[in-house]
Amino acid sequence: MNPITNFAELENRVISATYRNLMIGAKIVLVDKTSGKPMPDPVSTITSPVPNGSLRIRLPDSVKPGTYYLKALNGHGEFAAQSIDFEVD
Repeated sequence: MNPITNFAELENRVISATYRNLMIGAKIVLVDKTSGKPMPDPVSTITSPVPNGSLRIRLPDSVKPGTYYLKALNGHGEFAAQSIDFEVD
């Protein structure tokens, strides 16, 4: 069971994404590709008992234009999956 995080779209500073094989307690974080550092906000936590689903993440004003990706961390905080890169304008 390989976890997967798929970036779907970014519209009006809202990210739409899907995930598969992520369990309760997994987190999806936004990572700045240039620095490689995860952003402190937003962080989405998987709360559904179903391991597959979708999520929407509203970007706060503190997220500046640049290249980002989504990273999934399992319930232990370990790397689980990564999305493709996308641009925030």
